[in-house]
Amino acid sequence: MKKIKVEKLTKEAFAPFGTYYDYANPTGHALCGELHRFFPDRLTAYHQGQVAFSPILVKKPAQMKVTQIEYHTTTCEMILPLNDDMILHVAEPSAGKPITDQTKAFLVPKNTLIKMNACVWHLAPLPANCDELCAMIILPECTYMNDCIVVDLKEDEQFIIEK
Repeated sequence: MKKIKVEKLTKEAFAPFGTYYDYANPTGHALCGELHRFFPDRLTAYHQGQVAFSPILVKKPAQMKVTQIEYHTTTCEMILPLNDDMILHVAEPSAGKPITDQTKAFLVPKNTLIKMNACVWHLAPLPANCDELCAMIILPECTYMNDCIVVDLKEDEQFIIEK
């Protein structure tokens, strides 16, 4: 079975899949007042219509074996790990055919908002350290019903993520 090693999240390595911003350590020009520093527009996304902010709880499996993946054809997806670092596996868009041999897995620090481009293969984030990850999923309302293509991987397409 294929094994994918978790790698450090860097702008360059993640660029084919999207972008991210570390909200716990804001950088760049800030708008400042007497008591505050405001860092505007650090990560943006366009969505026509309602945007939903949905919590997800993911238990840490004994083995990080991936047997399903998904993508969204018309929207980016954002994920913010709240209580732990998360492991996120991704693969570039491939016209609906899984390309798991090109999958990468990243260690995403807690409080780092990930923005995945439309059509990027992924599934639920996994907890890096704790027993159950709590994360925020940000998508247009009802994406899980209207634009979520989930694929069961054939045995030779499945993979294991290793830290």
